[in-house]
Parts: sequence; structure tokens; C-alpha cells
Amino acid sequence: MEKEIRFAVVGAGWIAQEAFLPAAASAANARVTALVSGSAENAMRLAAYHGIGHVIPYEEYDALMAGDEVDAVYIATPNALHADFAIRAAKAGKHVLCEKPLAASEAECEAILAAAAGSGAEVMTAYRLHTEPGTVDTMARIRAGEIGEPRVFSAIFTSLLEGDNHRRSPAMWGGPLQDVGVYCLNAARHVFGCEPEAVVAMAGPGADGDPAGVPDSVGATLMFPGGRIAQFAVSFGAETNDAWTVSGTKGSLRMDPGFRFEEPFIRALSTAEGRHRLSEFQVVDQFAGMITYFADCLLSGRRPAVGPREGLADVRVLRAIERACATGMVQRLDPFPAAGGLAPGMAQDIALTDRRLVLRPHPVG
Repeated sequence: MEKEIRFAVVGAGWIAQEAFLPAAASAANARVTALVSGSAENAMRLAAYHGIGHVIPYEEYDALMAGDEVDAVYIATPNALHADFAIRAAKAGKHVLCEKPLAASEAECEAILAAAAGSGAEVMTAYRLHTEPGTVDTMARIRAGEIGEPRVFSAIFTSLLEGDNHRRSPAMWGGPLQDVGVYCLNAARHVFGCEPEAVVAMAGPGADGDPAGVPDSVGATLMFPGGRIAQFAVSFGAETNDAWTVSGTKGSLRMDPGFRFEEPFIRALSTAEGRHRLSEFQVVDQFAGMITYFADCLLSGRRPAVGPREGLADVRVLRAIERACATGMVQRLDPFPAAGGLAPGMAQDIALTDRRLVLRPHPVG
């Protein structure tokens, strides 16, 4: 059996530079052997820095997929390009680790699933928190009933994003909802262990008050089975803040911060009996844990717990939130089976690496 999975990184933007490439150097069962980018200068510098043997322009992507230089791809392009690269890789039998959101529509997600089913390729959405030990432990405690039945969830995730950036581009399906709201939504779905039945939402104007631009801020309320409620607010126009809280019938807990990867997570757990516990989780390389988990699944023939239906589950709700913002009406969601689970926490023994090289990314990675 092979000992490592050879990855092609598709897109040489910030997340690939700052997170994935340094993390891959720490993963014992994975290696980046190709870099696919629309910016030759950036790609050559990154490849030289990380010892990557192949630098491929987007135009030669299909040839790379048809060859034997890589086993899997990590897709870090803007959101609207995810499906195209994922489908082409899956059809060629290459495994896919794709940044969230998985695609820009439910139909595109279904097309990715169909391509993977046809070739036998595995697809995993890059939910790094699903292998982060603090998050996995917290979800396990909720499942074990430490706060009783979870009833109310709330989250906030904001950051200042200025200037020309594809994360603000309507053509690239950018916006705070897609970029950071997906974290809040995914956490709520796993706290309750089921899928929402209806959503209402509102969105503010775009940057500088542009009513036609991508909204600077979005707020959403989701109704889950049994009358459980989740609310979250996200923004590209406020200083960095990320946290989530869940209140149950026997207690509550708060993770603050709860979504980012640069700082230790701090959990405050309170119970109806008056017990209060504060836990701080060490900073681990969340991307290395995610890479290690995915590669381990591929090498051992196991299906990843965080499969493509997990990505589809979030996309269908993100699109419903957009419709709610546009219409001002409640959006009902068709029944949808609970999509996935949390993987074992695999990042605890993987140290952070400092092999980060910040470049000026090409507009489309």
C-alpha cells in the first residue's frame, strides 16, 4: 500500500499560501507534487519555496488529471470555479478536497457527486474544524447530553475585508455569507444533529452603501425540527470577531474564538447545577489535521465522514438564505437527511509550521 497521497493544489491564493502548503509539509501521509495556477510568477515562487516539482497553468489541468503525477487535488479557487475543477478531477478518478462552499449551487454539488460516483473518486469538503480536537470534543459533549437538549444556537463571524478581492465578487459567488457564514451554518447543523426546515434572513447594502454589490452584512434565523432555533450574523465590514454559543435544557457553552485557526479556542461550559468550567485548547495546525485525515481515509480505503453531501447540505441552505434576503419571505426547505459526521480529532500531534510565504495573489488564484 502506498504511504502518501500526492496532491495538486489548484489556486495559489492566500489560503493555499498561508495555510494549505505549510500544513502539507507537516502531514506524514501527504505531499504536494503539483501547483495549478493562473499566475505563473507566483506559482514558480511558491513551487520553489515548497519544493513542488510541477507548475501547471489552468489550460493544462486536464492533462495533469489524465497523468500519474497526482492522486488528489485540493481546490482553493474562488467559489464559482470550485465545481468545474472538482468535476474534471473526479471524472478523471482523482480524489477531491475542495474548499467550502463545495460549489455555487445545489445542481453543481449534485454534478460533483455524480462525477465521483462514476469514477470511484472520493470527495471531501475542506471543513478543517471537523478534525480540530477542541471542536470534536465540544460536539461530543453536546451529543453526550452535558448541556441537555440543545435548543438555541447563536454565532457571529466578522472581519474587515477591503479593496478588490474575489471574496467580494458577485461573479465569483463571494460575500460574507459564503465566506464565513458557512462556518456558522455548519456549526449549527452539527450542534442540533439535523437539518433546518425554514430560514428567514436580511442583508445590508454592499461596501460603501452600494445596493447592487455583495452585501457587507447578513443576518439569518434558521428553524430546526422540534422548534430549535439558530441565528447568526456575518460581516465583511466589522473588526474580527468569531464565537458561537449554544443553550440547552441543562446548561450552555460558548466557544470564543470558535472558527479561526490562528488562536487557541476557549470554551466556557456552564450547567444547571451551577458548575462552570473554562477550557483552553492548544493551537494546532487545523489544515494538517484535515489533510492527514483525508489522506488516511484514501490510503486505508475508508470513506471520509465529511463527504460531499455535507457540502451540498450547506449550499442548499446558503441559497435559501439568499432567497430569503432577496424576497423578505420565509424560505421552506425540503426534508434532507443529516448529511455527515465529525471525523476523529487528528490534529493534536501535528505542530504548527512557519513555512509561510505571502505573495500578491492573482485575482483568481
